Formats: sequence, C-alpha cells, structure tokens
Amino acid sequence: LLIADFFLVLFILAWLAAGVAQNAVAGSSPLLDAWYPLWPLLWQPALGVLMAGALVSGGIGWLNEQAAKREQQ
Repeated sequence: LLIADFFLVLFILAWLAAGVAQNAVAGSSPLLDAWYPLWPLLWQPALGVLMAGALVSGGIGWLNEQAAKREQQ
C-alpha cells in the first residue's frame, strides 16, 4: 500500500510541476485548475498516509533495534 501511495505522490508532484511550468509559460494552466480542487480530497490524505507510514516504519525499525541491543547484553 505504501509503495502504491509513494508512486501516487510522485504522480501528484509531476502533475503540479507540469501545471506550474504551463502557468509560467502560458499565464494560465488547466492542469493547475484541475489539480487544486483535488488537493483537500485526494492529495492531502495521500501525503498523510505516506508520512504516517514512514514514521511508523521508522518507529518499528527503532524498536526492533532497541530489542536487538537488549538481547545482545
């Protein structure tokens, strides 16, 4: 699930970059006009899931490391 979410976030970033580039060149961007309404509904939750997954994964890794250190003592 996190891998799919990671690629979704990469797609979001590419879409945003294309929209910003189009806006810089043409002065307006249908890409950004389509991107903005999806921000609160889709993009923010996708970023939140990715960040939460990274934090949980890091926390579990740290706990496993601490447990391994205790076993060695």
